[in-house]
Amino acid sequence: MDLLTQGLLGGALALSASPKSESRNAALVGFAAALLADADVLISASDDPLLNLELHRHFTHSLIFIPVGALIATLLLWPLMRKRIELKKIYGYALLGYGTSGLLDACTSYGTHLLWPFSETRVAWSIIAIVDPVFSLLLLISLIIGFKYYKPLAPGVGLTLAGSYLLLGLWQHQSALETAFDLAEQRNHDVQRIIVKPTLANLVLWRSVYQSNDRFYVDAIRVGLVSNRIYAGEAIEKFKFERDLPQIDQASTLSNDVLRFSKLADGYVVPDPSRDKVLIDVRYSMLPNGVYPMWGIDLNTASVSEHAQFKVYRDRPENARDLFLAMLLGRDIPD
Repeated sequence: MDLLTQGLLGGALALSASPKSESRNAALVGFAAALLADADVLISASDDPLLNLELHRHFTHSLIFIPVGALIATLLLWPLMRKRIELKKIYGYALLGYGTSGLLDACTSYGTHLLWPFSETRVAWSIIAIVDPVFSLLLLISLIIGFKYYKPLAPGVGLTLAGSYLLLGLWQHQSALETAFDLAEQRNHDVQRIIVKPTLANLVLWRSVYQSNDRFYVDAIRVGLVSNRIYAGEAIEKFKFERDLPQIDQASTLSNDVLRFSKLADGYVVPDPSRDKVLIDVRYSMLPNGVYPMWGIDLNTASVSEHAQFKVYRDRPENARDLFLAMLLGRDIPD
């Protein structure tokens, strides 16, 4: 999730486990330690644009790395905290803070290498968006109360409410998933793989992407209290190397980058419908039921010895905001 929420969760957990006399120091250590895992964004190589993507949420977010990450956080914080709190206690609070980072990121749809080095699978439970203000505010308010009034019980309450919010996300996810399967059945589609994920900052409107044969079908699903509403979207051909890039030597650097990007996107790769020689991750879009890419790779097929270029896009229709709000509120949208 976003850095602020990562820090809030780490600080709240550390504060809730501390005695009143150490509450503020515990919160500061937990907050800082929870941010450290995302230092992996600093890993990059100018001649390899995909390296940063591959290593983000990688080993620094794995369960087995938590004691090591907490130790690094302790060593960094020790010069600043040594007159306030014992070294072993800094490590204990850092352990709690750092330990939340990978687990919270696994609740989103991006994927986290929780089980590295035993598995390269990106764990993604897809029960909360990368940014969710309700979840963040629950932690922020409880942490402020606990920090200001030396009350470790306050963040405990906040953590309980935040945990309940994640359980709500799990319930909503299951409901959206069942609706997506029902929709595919109505279309007489054989579902080979499927993902449903919450859209930005809410647990009401979900994006569904499923594969049937060689096509991906993209729809939006509004999960309501009584019934769910479907906003039918687009279908697009799945990327096939032999068909879409027949001229590229499969032993080349460019070909290897295509395979790397496909792995990062968990196979949800399609040719960009509006750009030539661009591959995109169809799981993400600026509109829940559309194919408006948020990122992809630009392929220079004239120079296959060079790396693909990672690009960030913000394609969207002019009325994207109005369409999103209409779907979020369960209103009709133009066909």
